[in-house]
Amino acid sequence: MEVFMFDKDDLRQALQTIRKGGVILYPTDTVWGLGCDATNEKAVSRIYEIKRRSESKALILLVDSVARVQNYVVDFPDIAFDLLDVAVSPTTIIYDKAKNLPQNLVADDGSIAIRVTSELFSNALCAAVHVPLVSTSANVSGEPAPGCFNEISHEIIDAVDYVVKFRQDDVAKSKPSSIIKLGASGQVRIIR
Repeated sequence: MEVFMFDKDDLRQALQTIRKGGVILYPTDTVWGLGCDATNEKAVSRIYEIKRRSESKALILLVDSVARVQNYVVDFPDIAFDLLDVAVSPTTIIYDKAKNLPQNLVADDGSIAIRVTSELFSNALCAAVHVPLVSTSANVSGEPAPGCFNEISHEIIDAVDYVVKFRQDDVAKSKPSSIIKLGASGQVRIIR
């Protein structure tokens, strides 16, 4: 297994771009993603524009810890702790009621999809920025999600404000996360 270390300057530049309201292209615990400060409505709108995706389709958020999730959902069901504890691969959970997030990020039913990332760079970035990051696949809506950096189109690369250098040479094919929806009364539904 190859061990990756990231350059602190790469992290600093990504962080500065996010804090200025910019959009980055970055590696996550799944596929390469388009990211921004999830609490910045204008930055979120730019991601929808870059992807050519309707704002009626909600986006996934990345955070560095379970504690951070609780700042953005009204009810954090106990079963979420259990699901996150037993997950062996990246798992996104859809929570019923979002809070402290712009409306263009929340699904029509008020829900929000959040994943706690354990990938080295995205976890460090989420911890440093202190807010959730948008994490949506780095592709135009309807096109296949890139499995690695060299599959990302130049259209996407040219549209962002900063491209993270870390893991650009990694050719291991990544897959999207599992998605689980938690209902208000404890229902668990596997979406993907």
